[in-house]
Amino acid sequence: MQPHEVRENTVMEWHVTDAQSLAVIDREIGEHAFSPAEYEIVRRVIYATADFDYKSLIRFSDLALQSGAAALAARTTIVVDVPMVQVGIAPTIQNTFANPVYCSMEAITRPQREKTQVAWGIETLARRYPEGIFVVGQAQTALTSLVELIEAEEIKPALVIGTPAGFVDVDVAKDRLADSLVPHIRINGRKGGAVVAAAIVSGLVELAWQAYGQDRNRVG
Repeated sequence: MQPHEVRENTVMEWHVTDAQSLAVIDREIGEHAFSPAEYEIVRRVIYATADFDYKSLIRFSDLALQSGAAALAARTTIVVDVPMVQVGIAPTIQNTFANPVYCSMEAITRPQREKTQVAWGIETLARRYPEGIFVVGQAQTALTSLVELIEAEEIKPALVIGTPAGFVDVDVAKDRLADSLVPHIRINGRKGGAVVAAAIVSGLVELAWQAYGQDRNRVG
């Protein structure tokens, strides 16, 4: 099967225009060093953003996809930083593994002067679900708080997806994530955002769904 061919059993319902767009992406990317699974994630991100820079910005740690897929199949709790990510991944999650998804912005927390609401919320949820899947698409402060907990060995996530965009010190948080020993997928540099995070999650869910041979009709 060629990369641009659309599989009929995929989670996402592709249309003709989607297939044509993916074919354009495949042609423009050409030869690459990604594994087949990594490439599915990369093309999802490029498809969602129309930005080919992500080919050189996305990074996968060792065993990131394997660990993430296994955690999804085990219906591990997913913690996201902002509602936009939650809304973006909800249809795919609901149609497959039906993992619980919690948003840090909605977590009940005590007011904290030294932390933003999203940072304190993700810290609260991380302590509650220390081995969860964490998706930080937009809030740099949330990624920093999460990395601090990882470095302190207070949590051991199954997977961290870190894609916040920013101009001030966002690269520091991403570099600290890169230096951690937890499985992760990150976007280097200033670019990123909730749309990128949602695309990564959706692609990973589809890969996991295919790998674990779930029967969609049995999920409810």
